[in-house]
Amino acid sequence: MLTIRPATLADLPAITEIYNEAIRKTVATFDTEPKNPEEQMIWFADHGSKYPILVAEGNGIVVGWASLSTWSDRCAYSDTAEISLYVREDHQGRGIGRKLLEATVAEGQKAGLHTIIARIAEASEASIHLHESVGFEHIGIMKEVGRKFGKLLDVYLMQKLYKIP
Repeated sequence: MLTIRPATLADLPAITEIYNEAIRKTVATFDTEPKNPEEQMIWFADHGSKYPILVAEGNGIVVGWASLSTWSDRCAYSDTAEISLYVREDHQGRGIGRKLLEATVAEGQKAGLHTIIARIAEASEASIHLHESVGFEHIGIMKEVGRKFGKLLDVYLMQKLYKIP
């Protein structure tokens, strides 16, 4: 059974392992060097109720995680967050990403955010489709803004706006 829950410090090694796997093997992140525990502790501390980190746990193992992070340190962006979502490679294609994404979007609404931004590298069609399925819309393409694995990559910008009651 899969459980989506808030991350704890005890989850940080698994979160780091999943993220480092993505760094090494994918263009899902433009980080190019694996993260160490000290860096990850700083990252973890930058999150809280407005910018949560959630994990997907199956059979006692963290198999994925998602987070909302500050979009910008400029005050006018205080109701905007950026979403990150990663699923362990051997657990992809099982609906874990969708459950994490839905839960993270719901947490953002509870936190009073107005919008969430997703940056998705080209060739990540599954991620684009997943975000579309929960109401993210395309808002633009940043051409050749990242270089990874020897290739210049475009980044698709997507946005989820919360309806104001």
